[in-house]
Amino acid sequence: MATQKISLNWKEGVHFESEGPGGNVLIDGSEEVGGQGKGLRPKALMLSALAGCSGIDIASLVKKMRIEIDTFDIDVEAELTEEHPKFYHKVWVNFNFYGDNLNEKKIEKAVTLSVDTYCGVMEMFRQFATVETKINYFPKK
Repeated sequence: MATQKISLNWKEGVHFESEGPGGNVLIDGSEEVGGQGKGLRPKALMLSALAGCSGIDIASLVKKMRIEIDTFDIDVEAELTEEHPKFYHKVWVNFNFYGDNLNEKKIEKAVTLSVDTYCGVMEMFRQFATVETKINYFPKK
């Protein structure tokens, strides 16, 4: 069974550096708990992981399926519960594709494969949140 490991190093206050396979990420708390805006907040990092996981899948599938696009981006928005411990219970993921003459059928297949089959972070989110996805198409940037 595969395992992963990170190391979290305290910098100062509530500022940390996470070291893991492939790179480092700076993490900081909100101002109300002493943060200074020196890194992503932990919950935002979870949303970045969700977008990154699906983004990697889609970039790979776009190449493999020879889908012609100019570029794409992913916007994630999430709603926290009211009570502590606050966690995301609703998540909206918007897949935005840019280009002329986009093949919507192929793009939809690539997104569906990521969302339903390949993205493990998406599946993790489904264990505690309702996740809604939407594909948007735009002219070339």
